Amino acid sequence: MDNLTRLAVSATLHCLTGCAIGEVLGMVIGTAFGLSNAVTIVLAIVLAFLFGYSLTIRPVLRSGVPVKAAIGVALAADTVSIAVMELVDNGMLLVIPGAMAAGLGDGLFWVSLAAALVVAAVVTVPVNRWMIARGRGHAVVHHYHHGHEGHEAGGTA
Repeated sequence: MDNLTRLAVSATLHCLTGCAIGEVLGMVIGTAFGLSNAVTIVLAIVLAFLFGYSLTIRPVLRSGVPVKAAIGVALAADTVSIAVMELVDNGMLLVIPGAMAAGLGDGLFWVSLAAALVVAAVVTVPVNRWMIARGRGHAVVHHYHHGHEGHEAGGTA
């Protein structure tokens, strides 16, 4: 595996972590409260973006970047990746027979959710690779995750 692909896999796994936390939480809340499929999916997507961005912003803030600039870095780094992951993930949940109707105690709920997240990650790796190769996406934030100083995002310390 070349370095660019390795970086894309790493970026995707990072994205998957935030997306999975938000997606699972949204699906659990929506299912537990009997919300409609549309409301459940919107909730899951909003939480996936929230958690995804949060996981990116923390190390950027620790590197000394001001909040406004850190938010800009997170938006530039993760928006496309999270959007692709959520589109694939939720699309799969809508097409897997019975997935959206399954209850929290039903294995179909959990298996469908896990399978959808895995497929979403696989689809997102080449997207992240393409973006990183062009200096976009996770390439924007990569050095912040490794504790290096820098304020290329337009902020000042």
